[in-house]
Amino acid sequence: MNSDSKKGEILPSDGVAIHSDTPVTLLGGSEVNARDLDDSLARAPLLVAADSGADRAMALGYQPDRVIGDLDSISAGTRAALPPGRLIHVAEQDSTDFEKALSRIAAPGVLALGLTGRRTDHELAAWHVLLRHPVPPCIVLAAEDIVFLAPPRLDLDLPVGTRVSLFPMASVTGRSTGLCWPIDGIDFAPGRTIGTSNRASAPRVSLTFDARAMLVILPKTQLSAALSALI
Repeated sequence: MNSDSKKGEILPSDGVAIHSDTPVTLLGGSEVNARDLDDSLARAPLLVAADSGADRAMALGYQPDRVIGDLDSISAGTRAALPPGRLIHVAEQDSTDFEKALSRIAAPGVLALGLTGRRTDHELAAWHVLLRHPVPPCIVLAAEDIVFLAPPRLDLDLPVGTRVSLFPMASVTGRSTGLCWPIDGIDFAPGRTIGTSNRASAPRVSLTFDARAMLVILPKTQLSAALSALI
């Protein structure tokens, strides 16, 4: 059940970034539901591992097309099993392996798994990375939810009643239609105002923001809606 790189063509690279004409699946080292990985690869067929995410991929029956990171966590067995040229070593220690990988991917979008659930500090760091790297658009899949950074305008087609949570990573204001509790005129900021557990009141939720600083949290069942809106 190996990942086939022809499904997500690796275009000529500048030697640092991975260029793909299709969305990319980015796998970290935390526990991952095998069905989630299968579903992600069906949508984003090029598989990139962030360091020890390569071990996670191999354990689930996939060989990553590329492995990016400081490579201090990947096992010797996985390293030996990978064909030459698959490893991209980034020596600096000022960023996480997730950031090292995401910042070196040029693609229409990224689906990221294996970044939540094991260590709280790594999970918080993941949200920091989304804020620092709004391009390419990246959706993080967790156990029950998906999380992504909202662009300046976002139109989501959602079933009425769907939970729509908003969490600001910095000061940000916005406007909305299609939410039970409109966000117009609210000054969001960490430690001041957040938007937990709002709900869709119409089939389309439209959001605009004055800064790229708002995380959107939806049930994982709405991955297709998020992909359509972002990519």
